[in-house]
Amino acid sequence: MSSKPLYTKTIKRGAMWSNVIGRGKTLRLTDLEGGANVGMLLYNEAHPIERYNMPDTLKGQHIFYLTAPYCLHSDMGRIFCSITEDTAGWHDTVCGCSDAKLVKEKYGESTFQDSRNDFYRNAKENFLIELGKWGLGKKDLVPNLNLFSKVVSDENGSLSYVEGASKAGDHIDLRFEMDSIVVINTCQHPLDPSPQYAPKEVKLEVFQSPTPDKEDACRLSRPENERAFENTEDYYALRG
Repeated sequence: MSSKPLYTKTIKRGAMWSNVIGRGKTLRLTDLEGGANVGMLLYNEAHPIERYNMPDTLKGQHIFYLTAPYCLHSDMGRIFCSITEDTAGWHDTVCGCSDAKLVKEKYGESTFQDSRNDFYRNAKENFLIELGKWGLGKKDLVPNLNLFSKVVSDENGSLSYVEGASKAGDHIDLRFEMDSIVVINTCQHPLDPSPQYAPKEVKLEVFQSPTPDKEDACRLSRPENERAFENTEDYYALRG
């Protein structure tokens, strides 16, 4: 990965962002304050009908959470991106996102008319706003990732949020294997037990990264990942 970022942006508390990140680039997300949450969705830039698939990502790698050197799979057997570095160590894959009802019940009501840009936002509406910029909408919402958030299960299958799992300065590197529409927001995790509306800022950087070789750790982490890498390489074989 190159030492100088091609692009840098701070995603403010409760804010949203989307853009295309090309194959051969690495997205680094950094938790600036500790306790951040980054909701993320991924789509094939050329054919957005192909999108991040939570079940295939988990069952193919025999996992419940994400960290390096795991990969994020599409619903067409290809790899969106690979986790090449991760200092947080645990990222939620199963809990979805907040909506207006949940935010109002947990934190009360704060409207734009009352608070201007500091009004209380929710992840679902943020996702839909950004998806609309790409001609996508409600039908395109799928189970999202929650980066920097740790959720564990007890013997009965009940889920609980682990506070303090991500510290200030923790980061995750996602090396993109496909040209992808990346949609994110920094709203709080839906299971965050804090009674205060207090989303955190996140730094976003994009770097040029080298092409992974056949001995790449992410590629070889599971046989299913190697097959998905081969499918992705085949997809791009005749594309410029």
